[in-house]
Amino acid sequence: MRRRLFLASSLSALGLAGCGPVKESLTNGPFRRALLSTEKLNGALIGTHGMAREYRERDIDRNFRVNGLDTPNEAAYASLARGGFHDYRLIVDGLVEHPQKLSLAELRAAGESSQITRHDCVEGWSAIGKWRGVPLATVVAMAKPKPNARYCVFRCFDTDQSGQHYYESLDLHQAAHPQTVLALDLNDKPLDLDHGAPVRLKIPTQLGYKSAKWVSRIELVADLHPIDGGAGGYWEDQGYEWYAGI
Repeated sequence: MRRRLFLASSLSALGLAGCGPVKESLTNGPFRRALLSTEKLNGALIGTHGMAREYRERDIDRNFRVNGLDTPNEAAYASLARGGFHDYRLIVDGLVEHPQKLSLAELRAAGESSQITRHDCVEGWSAIGKWRGVPLATVVAMAKPKPNARYCVFRCFDTDQSGQHYYESLDLHQAAHPQTVLALDLNDKPLDLDHGAPVRLKIPTQLGYKSAKWVSRIELVADLHPIDGGAGGYWEDQGYEWYAGI
């Protein structure tokens, strides 16, 4: 059975051009039922071991489209950016035996992974990029999860107009997928500010909103329900599906 369950045609059929219509269709329409069926099928027959298609250098979109919320303008992020992120530290804590504070140099030294994969946005567009970074599984293993840890929660620097911070989550099974990386480079250059510098999550097996940008902290938790809206992510709290497999 083929791993990739393409949903782009469903998006086009629904006429989803923006986040408002997308949210309405995901919450109440037929695409919500399609996503729920896809999640059950992935869990029952495929799991999260399937690999996203990898492309060639010639397929790369050199002008990779920017998606998501606006680039952070908070003082803390702006200060880090002015300093070339020299003082940035990725915090990995929560239900772990060895909390981490990792510099960019330490992340690069932890182990490199490279992929040319397609980013599929829930709004119906896609782009192919070359991503290089450290496997998320490597960073999680460095922190040594406790037995009751079940999820990774990604805290980000960006906020919406109300000041709410973006966040995302994966269970540890998804976090261990070999194509799930903490990306540091896009198309052979360090991430720029608009594309999520200095660290973003890249999950080519799921829709783009799961690939959180501007990651500042990874917290391991036992339960997602007490966090923010309780659905496991910024967009999930507004009606999107937590598992966004494609």
